[in-house]
Amino acid sequence: MTRAERFTQLVNEVFVANGALLNVGDELTAEVGLTAAQWQVAGFLEDGPASAAELARRRGLRRQSVQETVNRLLRNGMLTRAPNPADARAPLLHLTAKATAALRILDERQVAWADAVASGLSADDVETTLRTLRALGQTATGLVPSSLERSIKSQGGEKSGRSA
Repeated sequence: MTRAERFTQLVNEVFVANGALLNVGDELTAEVGLTAAQWQVAGFLEDGPASAAELARRRGLRRQSVQETVNRLLRNGMLTRAPNPADARAPLLHLTAKATAALRILDERQVAWADAVASGLSADDVETTLRTLRALGQTATGLVPSSLERSIKSQGGEKSGRSA
């Protein structure tokens, strides 16, 4: 198996794990009226108000996706908007008391769940995985697919058409 094929397996496993974690997140959050995606966005606001664009940057997500989630949280009474002195077009988002209460409940549930899952993994495996995922995120961010495609074409190669 080539290095690229093995790496593609890794990426596919990350996607599978992400899906499993989102499903668990949805189960953990259902009783408090949130989804896993909404929990992620609201959780970032525990540190203080931020704009949707700032939340997207912190999370490494598309601004449009975060804005959709923010809109649902606003409709559900979990967030409020306030003027942003730095940018009038990007209001600051604040947690409501309802959201703060939900996050407290979720903190307890998440700690219990994480402890149960972690008990089945070695500390060394967790540390290695954490280091690897951080390195993967940093390396992947530096390699934009469009620039790689230009490089491949200039070398006379072809794309395989396979995606991760």
